[in-house]
Formats: sequence, structure tokens, C-alpha cells
Amino acid sequence: MPLSSIVIESFESECLKNNPLGDPHIRKVPIYLPPGYESSRKRFPVIYVLTGFTGSGLMLLNREGFSEALDERLDRLITGKIIKPVIVVMPDCFTYYGGSQYLDSEATGRYETHLIQELVPSIDQEYRTFDDPAQRAVMGKSSGGYGSMILGMRHPDVFGVVACHSGDMAFEYCYLPDFPEAMMEIERCGGISGFMKDFYAQPKKKPSGFPALNTIAMASCYSPNLKTKPHLFDLPFDLKSCDLRQEVWERWLEWDPVQMIPRHERALRKLKIFIDCGIRDEFRLYAGSRIFTSKLKKLGIDHVYEEFEDTHMKIIYRYDRSLKFISDAFQSGAS
Repeated sequence: MPLSSIVIESFESECLKNNPLGDPHIRKVPIYLPPGYESSRKRFPVIYVLTGFTGSGLMLLNREGFSEALDERLDRLITGKIIKPVIVVMPDCFTYYGGSQYLDSEATGRYETHLIQELVPSIDQEYRTFDDPAQRAVMGKSSGGYGSMILGMRHPDVFGVVACHSGDMAFEYCYLPDFPEAMMEIERCGGISGFMKDFYAQPKKKPSGFPALNTIAMASCYSPNLKTKPHLFDLPFDLKSCDLRQEVWERWLEWDPVQMIPRHERALRKLKIFIDCGIRDEFRLYAGSRIFTSKLKKLGIDHVYEEFEDTHMKIIYRYDRSLKFISDAFQSGAS
């Protein structure tokens, strides 16, 4: 059978030029072309795979002992006839704070617009895809799972299939418990700027810093505020008392997939949805997954939900399930 190939595109984004953090507007975007792409004139469905917090598309191609890189996994599934041949795009939406949540924010940049209005049309123009939401999927894990669900809910005219692995949901369970640790770490460093300077100076990043880093990154996405200088976002708690700033917290909740269901019910009914989560997830994301899917069930919105015996980390093997779900959804949606 013909071999697959990887193309690394240097994608120049007009949307990300002059972004508030000074992050690069030229991004390296790996594109997986399936076996048979080069030797045929056929068109193929396309999957966008979003990485988790602190990730970028190139990381999906990392080779590790006893674990498959994404292209190796795709090769195995396609040659084994478990899934149909697909094109797979691996975007880079990394920021100085570690991630964009695939949203537009005045504090980070226009990452949602970059994906929807720049990257997707460019891929459809340059490669033999189907320009059809029924043949276009978005999937990912953790923040990538969150981004996949949000983009599907907000753009059902672009993505018709969504797969969310351990995605951020029910913010009161997955984010709020980190606020006390984040406060103490930011205080230890003399403020947000001091924390970021200290974090970047560490040759090996300390796990103790990640609650603060994650909280800062999420605030930059969910509660931007151009009047808050120099960081352009509001934290959802007081940095001295840790008292919850309710008006800011409410802004965060507007981006919680659980809270977004009523506003996007019509879009959710159009999507083919796969969700899963490990029952020992360290960030308690099983709670959000259960709440979200129970609400879908009450509304009669079709979806597949699975739980499995594992944590949040090193669960990429679950992509076998979502890729099969997506492939089957493409076939059922083919005209």
C-alpha cells in the first residue's frame, strides 16, 4: 500500500499579526496526507486535531518508546481498514501563557478566527478535501477537547463532527480548586509578571507552578480586560484574600461548555459528538463530562459518552476510539 506523508506548512496568519503577547504569527502546521493521496485525484475528509494546554501540533508527531505518534497511529488504523483514509491537520495555537483555548481574546490574540477564517479555508484550497462540514471534524484532548467542543458548538457550519477527550467542563470543579495555590505562587513571585519571569527562567518547569500558569492562561482567554494593565485580563479572585470576584467568575462561566448548552442547543443537534473521560482524571473532568452529557441526554441530543479506567495523562490510545467514531460519521454523512 502507498505510504502516507507529512507536510509541514509555515502558515502566515494575518489574524495573529501584532497579537498582544508578541507571539509569532507564522506557525508550523503539520498536515498528514494518507496513503494513496499522492497517487490519486480523490478528495478526502479532514480532521483537525487540537492539542492540550502547553501543546502545539508538532508535538503530536513526537516518537516515544512503546507509544505511537499520531501519524503512526493513523497509518495503522488506515492500513488495517479500521478507519477510512483522511487528511489530518495539526494547528499551533500556543501562546506565551501556554495556550489560547482556541478562542479570540483581547489579551492573547484571535485564535478562533485564525482557525475558522484562515486555516480551514486555506487547507480546503491547497489540499483535496471535501468543503463540507459533514466531512470535516475537530478533535482533541484536555484544552484541545474543550476547543473542539466550543468550535463545534459555535461553528456547526464548519465542523460537523466533534470528539472531546477529557475536555475542560464544569469550571467550578476543574479550575476553581486551583485558585488558592495559584494565589500563593503568584504572591511568592511578587505578582503575575514576576511569576511568568520566574517560570520561564526555570530550566525544568516545576509542577508547583502549573496551577498558577493554568489560571493565568485561562484568565487571559475567559476574562480579558483592556483596562487592566499591563496584562489585559482580570483574575477571578482577589490576589490578597482569594475571595472570588463574582463578576469576573461569571465571565468565565459564560465559556463553560456546560453553561453554553442552552445558547447552542440548535448547533449541538446538528453535530455528531463523541465524549470520553477517565474516571481517575486528576482535574476532576469526569464530573464535567457527566454533567455535560446528562444535559445532552435530557434534551434528547444524540451523542456517545464513554468512561474508562485511567487518569488525565498519557491517554492518547483513546484516539483509536474517537478516530473510528469520526470515520464512521464521515461515511454516514457522505453524499
